[in-house]
Amino acid sequence: MMRRRCLVLLGMAGLAWPQPTYAQQPAMPVIGFLSAGSANDAAQFVPSFRQGLSEIGFVDGQNVAIEFHWAEGHYDRLTEFAANFVGHRTAVIAAFGPPAALAAKGATQTIPIVFVNGADPVASGLVSSLSRPGGNVTGISLLINTLVAKQVQLLRDIAPNATCFGLLVNPNNDSSESEIKDAEAAAKELGLQVVVRKATTNEDIEPAFADFLERKCNGVLVAADLFLRSRTKLIVTLALRRRLPTISNSTEFAQSGGLVGYGTDVTAGYRQAGIYAGKILSGTKPADLPVLQSTKFELILNLKTAKALGLPIPPSVLSIADEVIE
Repeated sequence: MMRRRCLVLLGMAGLAWPQPTYAQQPAMPVIGFLSAGSANDAAQFVPSFRQGLSEIGFVDGQNVAIEFHWAEGHYDRLTEFAANFVGHRTAVIAAFGPPAALAAKGATQTIPIVFVNGADPVASGLVSSLSRPGGNVTGISLLINTLVAKQVQLLRDIAPNATCFGLLVNPNNDSSESEIKDAEAAAKELGLQVVVRKATTNEDIEPAFADFLERKCNGVLVAADLFLRSRTKLIVTLALRRRLPTISNSTEFAQSGGLVGYGTDVTAGYRQAGIYAGKILSGTKPADLPVLQSTKFELILNLKTAKALGLPIPPSVLSIADEVIE
């Protein structure tokens, strides 16, 4: 009787004995990919971002997840998207384009932000300095917005008798005012006038080109902006229809039928952003990663378009082109 009672007590003690506990697997870190453009526009660049991540040991879907938000030119949505990433405690926000970077910075002072854009990151208030960005923001400056003066000169070299150039800008882009000033200053030195027209929708672009022609502009510059970049086909079509030589900061512009593309290697910028995001996930602080600046600039000429416009390209411009499309 006594033995049976002891066995029962021992059995009850076994039920009460704490079971072994297993540590929960940490949730996969999430990178919030915030773009002012569209998925179609960035299709050729996203693989470069993933490549940069993989170089640091992070593979999308295996040990890191990437969530995408595309503003598709509607910059007013960027603030909402950035707040969404903050609310979901995203590990890193990768912001592409000046409006996206500013929206991300406005949403958080703690979550690390890696930007890729063409504006001056110091002048725009993203970082305190290039070598010591400070805070939670760092990234890659493509210097696209600083190339306006060179683009004016190139277009003048191609159209030496020009007296007026049109400039197409997106006023919702915070860097548009500085581009206008740079274009006007460069044009003034060459004795040229600049006609500025603003476009925030598809419907704004055709009237702008009609006005450039009416104002007797001899060429058009397309400002650095992801919305305008996403409308390359429309702009190329209108430029040919109005017989206006057109230059863009996007090297893909010439490959899509535009006359001149002059800008930096965007693919390399996306790859470096992936590397920086991977380093931050590995424990490096954004403040310890200096803002990198592009050093490679590409000039692409489309001679088929030049022929269609009846415009001879001078040897001085041909000699410095990185690629000529015939």
